[in-house]
Amino acid sequence: MKSFVAISLGLAAGIFLFPAALGLTDSMPAAAATAVLGAVAFGFWMHRRPIVPLDETAAPRPLKILSGIAAILALVVLGRLAVFMVAPSHPEYSSVPSSQWEVRHSCVSAYFVAARAGTLTSNLYSDSLYTSPDDDPTKIRKALRIGPFNIDVYEYPPPFLLLPRALRLVAPEFMHFRMLWFGIYCSLFLLAILLVARMLGPAAGTRALLLSPLIWMALPSLSGLQKGNAQVMIIAASVVAMLLFERRRWAAGGALLAFAMVSKLYPGLLLVYLLAQRQWRAVAWTAAAAVAFFTLSILDLGWASYHAFLQHLPGLMGGEAFPAFRNPAAMAINYSVPGLVFKLKLFGVPGMTFAASKIVGWLYTLVALWVVFLAGTRKLRIEEKPLVWIAILILATLRSPFLPQAYGAVPVLWLLTLLAAIHPPDTKALFATLLGWAALNIMWPMDWPADPRLVALANLIPQTVTIVLAVLVLTRVSAPQREDAPRALVEKTPTPVLSR
Repeated sequence: MKSFVAISLGLAAGIFLFPAALGLTDSMPAAAATAVLGAVAFGFWMHRRPIVPLDETAAPRPLKILSGIAAILALVVLGRLAVFMVAPSHPEYSSVPSSQWEVRHSCVSAYFVAARAGTLTSNLYSDSLYTSPDDDPTKIRKALRIGPFNIDVYEYPPPFLLLPRALRLVAPEFMHFRMLWFGIYCSLFLLAILLVARMLGPAAGTRALLLSPLIWMALPSLSGLQKGNAQVMIIAASVVAMLLFERRRWAAGGALLAFAMVSKLYPGLLLVYLLAQRQWRAVAWTAAAAVAFFTLSILDLGWASYHAFLQHLPGLMGGEAFPAFRNPAAMAINYSVPGLVFKLKLFGVPGMTFAASKIVGWLYTLVALWVVFLAGTRKLRIEEKPLVWIAILILATLRSPFLPQAYGAVPVLWLLTLLAAIHPPDTKALFATLLGWAALNIMWPMDWPADPRLVALANLIPQTVTIVLAVLVLTRVSAPQREDAPRALVEKTPTPVLSR
């Protein structure tokens, strides 16, 4: 098992390194050499000094068999996806080749275009940067193109562009930028998965590691990785930040969490959790880093970008700024709680407007704040903490007016594998995990023919699983053991850390 895990991780590292190296060097031989050397080095390191001390006795034979099959499938589909990242002219290697929407939609295009236009225009949110001049606002948006891809609309605060603008210095062309983004994106997510598994201890950490291929091979994960949406990257950075706080790396943790907060806003719910826990140093370092990022962003982009953002913000919070609400198919796959209003609209329910969606959104915000604050007042075991962090982030993402399934399901898949890992392994638990995984894989591309109402009904299944898992963790977490108990005792505790 130790060798298989090391080889699998090495191959994954090589797959992620190849597009990134090609984006940086524009040399196929250099990229191939970098990928091979990186795969061998990382695999050898994981074998000699595994990041998770593997416990053979913690994984029953069915779990090992499942993990082996899932790992092979995950490496195959990730390898295919890496080919599409470096050769977009071959859509047959994409996650869903039969869907032109999946093949041609690129979230990372919005980051690139906004970063490129940052010093050339005072309004990063102008439709003219992303949308065709002959677009009809009463119909599905007609996007501008960058290469073979449709340009997405930039909907983030200005400080997020610090990262894309920095990457453009080494990858000024979009195709190279897209490759580099994919490599960084996947690497950060892999790092977060490994660090969380280590935090769970040898037994649960081993099971978490063995179950992690289920995350990578899932349809929503592949769709999100292909499009390059920053959602998973922000969630991974937020979790790593909380891990750093646990190790008292206040400056590094504060910088990561602050960047996540000023980029996507919703990680600010973790700040409520930290305040409830009275982790003043973590809060102070995060606040200081946020001020620094705002300052750097103003120096880079100027005050005009913030003026434009403040004008755009009401539409972002209420949903009017999202062109997706012009498309019934997009309404049907919306994971968010405020988006339920527009699902009802598909069924002809009267009064389902943006105003109604805003009311639902703000009521949900109050509930989420209260639940997170209560979770922050409880003493948690060390292995409970990452589950609570991820659950908080899931609740936070559900507040967005528009949350496509391809990005909303990924942290839920992660949470599902962690919940399975911390429970004693048996056939019943493994079956329940696979059932939840299958539910989260219910996915229908927007350009496939179907009645949006049927798609909306089908989407309620993974949406319900998402809410139930997050609420289960945050409302039923127990704390019979002191937080400062010796780690060895915590790792030997055989009972589940979450009540059933």
